[in-house]
Amino acid sequence: MLPKVQPLAASGDQAVLHPHWQQDDHLIAILADNARRFPDRVALRERDRGIWQEYSWQDYLEQVLSFAAGLEQLGIQPEDNLLVIGDNRPALYFGMLGAIALRAVPSPAYPDTVPEELAGQLKRESIRYALAEDLEQVDKLLQIREQYPELGTIIYDDPRGLAGKEPPGVIAYTDVVARGRERLARESGLREDLLRRATAHDVAVLLHSSGTTGTPKGIPLKHGHILAAVRSAAEAGYFEEGEVHMAYLPMAWVGDFIFSVGAALVLRFTVNIPEGQETAFHDLREIAPTLFFCSPRAWSNMLTRIQVGMDESTGLKRWLYRYFMPFAIELERRRLEGQAPTAGERLKRAIGEILIYGPIKDHLGLARVRHPYTAGEAIGEDVFLFFRALGLNLRQFYGQTENCALAAAQSADEIKLHTVGRPFPGLEVKIADNGEILMRGENVFDGYYQHPEATAETLRDGWLHTGDAGYMEDDGQLVVLGRVSEVVHTAGGERYIPTYIENRLKFSHYIKDACILGSGRDYLAAIVCIDLQAVGHWAQENGVPYTSYADLSQRPEVIGLIAGVIERTNTVLPEAQRIRRFVNLHKEFDPDDGEVTRTRKLRRNVIDEHYKAIIDAIYAGADEIEFEAQITYETGESGVLKRTLAIRDLAVEEA
Repeated sequence: MLPKVQPLAASGDQAVLHPHWQQDDHLIAILADNARRFPDRVALRERDRGIWQEYSWQDYLEQVLSFAAGLEQLGIQPEDNLLVIGDNRPALYFGMLGAIALRAVPSPAYPDTVPEELAGQLKRESIRYALAEDLEQVDKLLQIREQYPELGTIIYDDPRGLAGKEPPGVIAYTDVVARGRERLARESGLREDLLRRATAHDVAVLLHSSGTTGTPKGIPLKHGHILAAVRSAAEAGYFEEGEVHMAYLPMAWVGDFIFSVGAALVLRFTVNIPEGQETAFHDLREIAPTLFFCSPRAWSNMLTRIQVGMDESTGLKRWLYRYFMPFAIELERRRLEGQAPTAGERLKRAIGEILIYGPIKDHLGLARVRHPYTAGEAIGEDVFLFFRALGLNLRQFYGQTENCALAAAQSADEIKLHTVGRPFPGLEVKIADNGEILMRGENVFDGYYQHPEATAETLRDGWLHTGDAGYMEDDGQLVVLGRVSEVVHTAGGERYIPTYIENRLKFSHYIKDACILGSGRDYLAAIVCIDLQAVGHWAQENGVPYTSYADLSQRPEVIGLIAGVIERTNTVLPEAQRIRRFVNLHKEFDPDDGEVTRTRKLRRNVIDEHYKAIIDAIYAGADEIEFEAQITYETGESGVLKRTLAIRDLAVEEA
């Protein structure tokens, strides 16, 4: 059951905007209630140097309140923004909630954000305080502080390289907590005061848009928005009380805050933090979550690892895999079409569960998963069917930062590959005349941070204009086609959505990214970035030698492989939307080069600028081009990658 809160009237403009919100219904009150009712239950675990460190709900509350008391002593004020940067760590979660208790606002950034981008966020949001994971992030902030001295206080978690050598204004998280504990012990009534300060109408977190077309916009989400989203999704059966969850996705992504903080508090999840990003899928097996989300690309990568592992296993295992998996996939395909399995098929499926399906799930760490999800873009049919054939009830969901990432999801017994499911209870959805998806509900944000023009454009007459094109099916399921703003036309006036075609190309695990060209042109073409792991494995299996990503991308055999993928995709596209020419790029699209966002959404204007010579060569009919690509290394230094790129024509069957 969900926690019940007694109504308390809101006041002022907030009451008009959200009259049903209850003033004392907020994340800090829910945390305190969990600590009171379940003080010894494990709330959060972190693997540190191979050992799992556990925090009970009581520990969680003590860390949050102690940090809040210490942070306030450092001078932070209500509505101040606190930068949070680093990989998932308990101290960073405690720190965010400590700031929230003070009615300050955590503003997370992606850990790989380069200093120039980070400096922009600090200046736009007048940030004076930062909570950083380690020396790497502190060094980045110190570099920024040379040009932005307003950043006065930097708090760090990992002491390696910092303890005892702190520059001015740099302080350990543990020291802040220690100061806070002393203050709590000294000041009577401070604890209760900290528990009461926040309200449902306060901003709980300041997240950011992807910035595909310019500077990212700040997206403030209030306690009321987050709690409405979580409770609505729980009512729809999206997740349940007591889930075991792994927090490994970036803390700057809305999904992590909603899952690892919002839902975790409301539904008392056990949140598990892996040792590091590189060990996440290894630690997954020990965690054995009941709730698991990853992107279509991550599911595809997981499938590739399974296939690579099977190719390198014993002859018996390979035989069992090749015997049982195609059977299960076809069985699942027919089941989704409404055909029930025969008694013999059910028996064979049960045997396969013992010999193949169960062991694979156990090896991956997914044996206990009750709620597996994918979102962010369309998932390939082969990948979707494979994991469902294993016995995972994999489902798609849809949401945006502006609606707390929870807007619609497929139910367990209504699965269609092309839909994202039904809207959650309490959320209204309608389709505008231009095909745009509009939404209205208590989980929809109230406007962008200090950006009234963008707010007026996005929120009109109470409706969130999502910017996505789609339609509702007769049974009430929502179909998302792509961004309305990305509807473009060829020279002949043919209308198409690039992301729709790109997602279908990425159904193949051989393609990591693709950029569809054709606006104002006579036909469509594509720039393709191969997936090194998947294509590298294919090359190994097929005796294709290579020395690097750039070399592999231009091998004639690989160009033929990608040509086959595109030609198969062409068969399901209208004739005017079929791809006529393509080139394999000799590098991946890179967020450090500005070509994709941190969430890997294409920045088309940057790609058009960086690869203008390639695009011109494609449409000039050239067979190859010698091209120099500017690249940015992790150190921030830049270089040049030079290569002769082959441009390939595709066989297009006329309608």
